[in-house]
Amino acid sequence: MKGYLGFFLLIAALTAYMWRDTFDPESVRGARVLITGASSGIGEQMAYHYAKFGAQIVITARRVDALKKVVQKCVKLGAQKAMYVTGDMSDPADPERVFKYAVEKLGGLDFLVLNHVGNTNVELWKGDADHVRSLMQVNFVSYVQMAAAALPVLETSGGSIIVVSSVAGKLASPFVAPYTSTKFAMNGFFGALQNELAIRKSNVSVSILILGLIDTESAMNKIRGFTTMTAYPASEAALSIIKAGATRQKEAYYPWFHYFTCLINNIFPFMKDILLSSLSAENMD
Repeated sequence: MKGYLGFFLLIAALTAYMWRDTFDPESVRGARVLITGASSGIGEQMAYHYAKFGAQIVITARRVDALKKVVQKCVKLGAQKAMYVTGDMSDPADPERVFKYAVEKLGGLDFLVLNHVGNTNVELWKGDADHVRSLMQVNFVSYVQMAAAALPVLETSGGSIIVVSSVAGKLASPFVAPYTSTKFAMNGFFGALQNELAIRKSNVSVSILILGLIDTESAMNKIRGFTTMTAYPASEAALSIIKAGATRQKEAYYPWFHYFTCLINNIFPFMKDILLSSLSAENMD
């Protein structure tokens, strides 16, 4: 019994050490940051946090009026610079155009924060392959396009790519098959890129953020009737993303316990079958 207790205490101590907060706000003061999907939700909250830390920010999304409001607030919060550029990541030409605009306006780049996401419904997949294809362009291919454009610039600055992913990219989740497929692709690509950058001894870091359910308006509207899971604050999620990127963590989880959610799924995959069998019949219609 004492041996088991000592083992669990060791695991707890190692976990606390790995997840200790080493973030220094001064490390992002003056940093040049491009944030995608920043007109609302987590991206908007990241823009506000970066502004409070005194960063130089370019934000992008499709809705110009929303972007203008976010930029105005960023200036009030203390951003050294705050600009916006509209972009539609479903257009293969836009990722590189947006990136070039940000680099031109900021004179370089220190953080590329990839956060945008395409629209998809929460429902059983009905065989629409075209939707999967279009969502892949927004949620995955455009991320790769922006990373490809950014790597030479980030090599110069010793900068970072921050990729906002999801627990749905670790666990094959029902009702969101198109979405979860894009997140699995994202995790696979950027995980491989981390390894390749290490082999090349590159000074560019890649941080992958695995998020649980966040209380954005869009997410709350879509999941209504499908889950009773607790949703966590977008502002806290945004800050955890910034901290992980600034401290160059390879992978981070918010909320933190989803590390164990994914770990348990890997060790005991049959638990997922038990959970799925408990789903109510009304969600299967």
